[in-house]
Amino acid sequence: MTQIIVQGPQRTRELADEIAEKLTGQCQWRDSFALIENTQHADLSMLRQQYAVDINVLPAEFETDNCRLIVMDMDSTLITIECIDEIADFMDLKPQVAAITEAAMRGEIDFETSLKQRVALLKGLPVDMLDRVYNERLMLNPGAELMLKTVQQAGIKTALVSGGFTFFTDKLKKRLNLDFTQANVLEHEKGYLTGKVTGDICGAQAKADFLIKCCAELNIEKHQAVAIGDGANDLLMMAEAGMSVAYHAKPKVQQAADTALNHCGLDGVLGLLQRP
Repeated sequence: MTQIIVQGPQRTRELADEIAEKLTGQCQWRDSFALIENTQHADLSMLRQQYAVDINVLPAEFETDNCRLIVMDMDSTLITIECIDEIADFMDLKPQVAAITEAAMRGEIDFETSLKQRVALLKGLPVDMLDRVYNERLMLNPGAELMLKTVQQAGIKTALVSGGFTFFTDKLKKRLNLDFTQANVLEHEKGYLTGKVTGDICGAQAKADFLIKCCAELNIEKHQAVAIGDGANDLLMMAEAGMSVAYHAKPKVQQAADTALNHCGLDGVLGLLQRP
């Protein structure tokens, strides 16, 4: 039996029933999503183009009741901004850095190389400018707090991994009561950035390894984890999870992910987990 989740601001009973009819399935209406069950393989690409809602087939092997861990990317996934682009804005270098960021997220440039290029441009910036980025520009994506509070109340552990920086992941860990975090460490001397990162770079493989490590620490299987991301450097991590979610993601990521959220906020993850 195939399970299909329909959700988004434009979702109505009539629309869900219409989609179910086209899929020759049975529709169950819930407060925040509609569940359609059918026994036939369906091409949803045309329906997604026709209706302004998210329509996702749940992975057959993934048991929503057995989810024990959610691992999220940070920049443009948990939060609305790319932190490094906003840091660069204080040096009037945002267009240059943002162009490299975009190319890296599309998978056109090796992430580790792109990070070194971008961080090098930040040399000489006062460290206290990072506080300004966090306080003045960093915002959570819609539905993030609701999603996190709901899954945490259900006993699901939460983790944040980023190709960005520990300055921000550490603050978000405390603010959102996250269980695990990992990111890159910006080197600084005498109150100024040096243009380098210290330690191993948290790139695509490191993100995948982080998910595996979290599962091991929790003594759970990888298929009990959900991975959420938007960029090419999230793909290896997403491939390790029981269910991957492309959140307002680059086309390459949407094609590879099990599910995609393009109309919902992060609270759409609750619909995929079939939680009210």
